[in-house]
Amino acid sequence: MMHHALSVRNPRTGECDYTIHPPSLSELYALCSQLRSGQKEWQKRGVEHRIDVLQRWKKSAQRYRSVLEEALITDTGRKWETLLEVDLLFARIDRWCELGKEFFDKQDTKPSHLPFIEIRQDVQPYPLVGVISPWNFPLLLSLIDAIPALVAGCAVLVKPSEITPRFIKPLMQSVFDVPELASVLAYIEGAGETGEAMIQCVDLVCFTGSVATGKRVYTAAAQNFIPVFLELGGKDAALVFEGANLDYASSAILWGATANAGQSCLSIERIYVQSSIYEDFVKRIVKKAEALSLCYPDIHHGHIGPIISERQVSIINDHLRDAIEQGAQVLTGSIQCEQHGGGMWCRPTVLTCVHHGMKVMTEETFGPILPIMPFNTEDEALTLANSTIFGLSGAVFASTVEEAYRIGQKMECGAISLNDAALTAIVHEGEKQSLKCSGIGGTRMGVGAMRRFVRQRAFLAKIHDVPSPWWYNSTVPSM
Repeated sequence: MMHHALSVRNPRTGECDYTIHPPSLSELYALCSQLRSGQKEWQKRGVEHRIDVLQRWKKSAQRYRSVLEEALITDTGRKWETLLEVDLLFARIDRWCELGKEFFDKQDTKPSHLPFIEIRQDVQPYPLVGVISPWNFPLLLSLIDAIPALVAGCAVLVKPSEITPRFIKPLMQSVFDVPELASVLAYIEGAGETGEAMIQCVDLVCFTGSVATGKRVYTAAAQNFIPVFLELGGKDAALVFEGANLDYASSAILWGATANAGQSCLSIERIYVQSSIYEDFVKRIVKKAEALSLCYPDIHHGHIGPIISERQVSIINDHLRDAIEQGAQVLTGSIQCEQHGGGMWCRPTVLTCVHHGMKVMTEETFGPILPIMPFNTEDEALTLANSTIFGLSGAVFASTVEEAYRIGQKMECGAISLNDAALTAIVHEGEKQSLKCSGIGGTRMGVGAMRRFVRQRAFLAKIHDVPSPWWYNSTVPSM
């Protein structure tokens, strides 16, 4: 049954110390009906009203900041990423409000190629958008699509991951303080079956998560003939060429591979280094990786948080075991996830002697693992980088930005950082789309992201009393 209680594990202690209660089908249907009703007034009042409401919500959420942070820290077992996540929420509310003004401040009347026909345009938001979000950045990824959808005039129903649900209550408390927003934004608790039921009730669905689950979401959306936007897994490659600043490259790649303990879709998961600089690069990154410590036992000290999902521990261990059995060398880090205080942890782990027959080079690991492989030529590097089902993002380090750009243009992915790594985690203005199995649909960044949540209409107006030349001649009055 969809509405049975679910236990939630604490990633630092390993104990199940929280319970969530998914809605029944009748409760879900009633909630969707309420949101649809609220959306009509939300759309009618216009974008300026919506921006005002969202700004009032930002102030409300700021009052709940400490309790929201506490819930997220418990959800994920890490601190500094949580503080950044909350900061980014407030920044994104401001950013989407500004982009909303730009999106709706456009000329809505234009001439056609016929002098007596004028075109008037408008947009109609999808009434109810469903968002299914993951556990690695629970707050931010639950709102990355929800906020622009709200600005566009939609109502939004969000189902976050059942692995990290504690933040829902304090967030919704901040929403309830702004009644106009509470009429069009709601969160529900639950696992996969709740998400499946939600897809049957909405007009558009946004999903962030694994490729396997994304395919199921895609199928369900297709059966209901509704649009779907998928942001799925990645196996991002970093290419390091002769002439690159190896000190910068090793620091950037280490951060890109281990931030949030590697639990990010845009994490660097494969590193290819030109043979002439391979040994130097490896020495640098090993030394820097060894300087990173676990945030244990004190969450306030260290760099690497726990592995949040218990299932992910099994995947990381399987990838490490498979690589080691095939001859990979562990230069520093963990040969498998370590248990401390009931939680599961993985140290930044540098692997050499790797190849594409290993899972760690071909499947998404979602952990702080840095497999490094040498290459000789640019063509070889690009062949290795592009030999994947994924096409989310990547990085190129070269002697100049222009050289990195030239090479990056040949990478088969949606966002390429040049002489840095994982920049899409920080820079949100660049519009991009995922390639291959990493996703489908329009950009979720930049003003173009709002276009996903509206349908365009054209009104073709005859503005001069002249006969149209395509009419039947017999019906045209004689002159």
